[in-house]
Amino acid sequence: MLRKISSIDFKSSNTTSGKTVLIRVDYNVPVENELVTDDYRILKSIPTIKYCLEKGAKVVLMSHMGRPKGKADSKLSLIPAGEKLAELLEMPIKFSDDCISEDAIDVSKNLKDGEIHLLENLRFYNEETENNYEFASKLAKHGSIYINDAFGTAHREHASNAGIAKHFATKGMGFLMEQEVKFLSDKLTNPPKPLSLIIGGSKIDTKIAVIENFLELADNIIIGGAMANTFLLAMNYSVGMSLVENDKVDIAKNLLKKASKKGTNIILPLDFSGELDSFGSGEICIADAKDIPENMICEDIGEKSIKLFSKIISSSNTLLWNGTVGVAENPNFAVGTNRIVDAIVENNLTSIVGGGDTVAAIRNYNESIIEELSHVSTGGGSCLEMLSGKKLPALEILKKWIKKYLRQTGRCT
Repeated sequence: MLRKISSIDFKSSNTTSGKTVLIRVDYNVPVENELVTDDYRILKSIPTIKYCLEKGAKVVLMSHMGRPKGKADSKLSLIPAGEKLAELLEMPIKFSDDCISEDAIDVSKNLKDGEIHLLENLRFYNEETENNYEFASKLAKHGSIYINDAFGTAHREHASNAGIAKHFATKGMGFLMEQEVKFLSDKLTNPPKPLSLIIGGSKIDTKIAVIENFLELADNIIIGGAMANTFLLAMNYSVGMSLVENDKVDIAKNLLKKASKKGTNIILPLDFSGELDSFGSGEICIADAKDIPENMICEDIGEKSIKLFSKIISSSNTLLWNGTVGVAENPNFAVGTNRIVDAIVENNLTSIVGGGDTVAAIRNYNESIIEELSHVSTGGGSCLEMLSGKKLPALEILKKWIKKYLRQTGRCT
């Protein structure tokens, strides 16, 4: 059990002033020319922030950005994220250029009810990724309540989402984290069947554990993207000049064997569209999976595959999707991914989508359509870890605390 934000009192008992809540958010967002180019993660943090403000609290936000390796880097500053948040909330936001400086802590201590303070990139200190005790202790000085709403980093045991928890008597998860746990764990414990899984992207490595975890649970496992090429190669198909992981062919063979023994259908593309000779050649080619030319690069699924995948989606009650089925950043090869989106929306089913590339592809296709999906995860690695059946350190820390809290108080949250 994890403590929900709705069970926390944000008002001080001996004063009319609100408490200061320190929220771990995930503002690791793409930035170009000092402007945020994809604000999805920032948008998803807003319900928790607004709730705290409405309850009279003062809010301090902390996040990381990229991998600066312990050194300040203006290209990885959270200033653009703060400016985007201020724009979305239509209110000013205080900013400190050092997350643990005395000046930054003073700003947090002197906040007025309803104000927001954003701290600079946590990873400008190596102590963040090292889960350093002293660093976590300094971060904890920014507030009296701790809320973790950064699902995207929940699979990491860092100072801001693991070590920091022991410094707070009151802590819990935000609305975003609550939704992630609900759909990626609770909803998949006993999902409405048939359950279909769509796995795409280029690399098998990060998806092996997910496929294995769902071999008994899923009725269908659809494999697309460059991953499909490796599986086709494992079935002795020729894939031309397409991207493959030759060192993963044996893994693909073993997964096919396991699926066959367990009675789970693994579905591969029937046909492809792509280019001849090289990426960007512009020489478009359409071919069946059994007849791929030697000089063809498969970059998207074809019409036969789209019809087959759509039919499986329409017969499913629960769908889990991670990874695009083509090179979706190229409009010429985003057709398969876009048609899958259409098929999901057209059918009344529980749809759970994860992976940064997948979310970006959906938003690029139709930004508003994303609201028609049951749940779209903000976490890449965390999403895959949870779907693989693994425990996430940041969540386990909160679970341990709430169990102790319930034993000591006898209260329910």
